[in-house]
Amino acid sequence: MISFVLGVEDLADTRFALSPLTETVLSLRVLRDPGLSAVHLPWRRSVVGRLGTLDTDLLMSLVAERFTLPDFLTPRPETFAPDFEEELAVVRRTPPGLVRRDLAATHAPAPLPGPLRDAATTDDAPVVRLRDAVCDLLGRYWEIAVRPLWPQMRLVLEADMTYRARQLAVGGARLLFAGMHPNLRWDDGVLHVDKMIGSFRVAAAGRGLLLVPSVFAHKPAPPVVPEEPPTLVYPSRGVATLWAPAPVADQTALVALLGAPRARLLGLLGEPLPTVEIARRLRVTPSAVSQHLRVLYASGLVTRARDGRQVLYRRSSLGDRLADAGATSGRSAT
Repeated sequence: MISFVLGVEDLADTRFALSPLTETVLSLRVLRDPGLSAVHLPWRRSVVGRLGTLDTDLLMSLVAERFTLPDFLTPRPETFAPDFEEELAVVRRTPPGLVRRDLAATHAPAPLPGPLRDAATTDDAPVVRLRDAVCDLLGRYWEIAVRPLWPQMRLVLEADMTYRARQLAVGGARLLFAGMHPNLRWDDGVLHVDKMIGSFRVAAAGRGLLLVPSVFAHKPAPPVVPEEPPTLVYPSRGVATLWAPAPVADQTALVALLGAPRARLLGLLGEPLPTVEIARRLRVTPSAVSQHLRVLYASGLVTRARDGRQVLYRRSSLGDRLADAGATSGRSAT
């Protein structure tokens, strides 16, 4: 078990951030073991054939047998949404001693695999060359495997953060952490992460807690070593929608009444969603979604509420009844 002791000031400094580099590094787990997360198999199939001449031995050696990853490759974001290149520049400045420490901790108690053997030397020069080679490789891998999908992934992650902020507003820290993952437990000012390979207890001591939603995390992932600042990468909601095909409208009475685009739109709004996320899921433009939302709102089929800079839409009770009736009609027709 890993535990973070959070004082009042730490809770006040708890914040969310996005990390394209963390997402890139975590995706290596799925690339190494396709059985780790079946939901990502469509992504993996699309990527494997495009890796070409990349040094996959070095890439895969970054993931230990127990699926831990080196902390220095996932630096704590200092801003809400840093660029990939910005984060990678931080990794390039990692001192050789930290590279050694993190690679050893990642693979312990096993020895370092062959591609990482230079990290076992006491001479800094080979460690620096290895660090730079890993950074170059991750940069190329990002361009192939993650960057083309990052805009869609970011929308999913931002929708998750909107939901978590609402949970915090409704039920405080206890509800926020309880809904993230079964392995997380909030108890008397301490956040416990169960079923971890390592075990340590760290006082945040004024450093706050950083929460990073992730598409590729299959369970909560705190740092491997206790010296790192309190950070928790956790599985995002809505990940399956990234790889799912666009919804296909049924030929039902609901479609006949509203038209296929509005029927599909109404079907999505069982949960509050912003316009950009609806557009992503339906694979249409936000302006097209806005036009249909205006009609559905004027008809009393959806409600809307402002959440920060976004407006969230959800089916009204009338919309729920209509959607349920349309679903029943569709089942009866088959």
